[in-house]
Amino acid sequence: MEYAIHTLLARTAHVQQNAMRPYLQKLGLTTGQPKVLRCLAMNGPCSQRMLADYCEVDPAVICRMLDPLERSGFLTRKQSQKDRRQGEVALTEKGKATFAAWEEEYEKFESRMLAGFSDEERKALAGFLKRAYRNVGGRLL
Repeated sequence: MEYAIHTLLARTAHVQQNAMRPYLQKLGLTTGQPKVLRCLAMNGPCSQRMLADYCEVDPAVICRMLDPLERSGFLTRKQSQKDRRQGEVALTEKGKATFAAWEEEYEKFESRMLAGFSDEERKALAGFLKRAYRNVGGRLL
């Protein structure tokens, strides 16, 4: 059976989420939260606005995502040193360790998913996906 590209993308994302859900639960995370941890791990302390932009969600959604992460000890929130009107979100040591564990497990999954792909094919696939993402208005921060 021949599938349309949009169907293949959706099915791949669905299989990916289902495969990683048990590991997310083991780490105490929910879908979407690793993206928040990734932003903080890559950029250091951030404002909630920057996190919302990175995750491509409304700032109110980020606030609701941060509450359980803070309660679980993955991150802290405090007033920004640079701008007293803004809050600053930062990873804790637990958050850093959890993100590192997530990345390690995800790399294993990605290796399995891309088994048989050459380095050139992996680079080409990444390039195609980035271009498609940008074509529909996505911004890679």
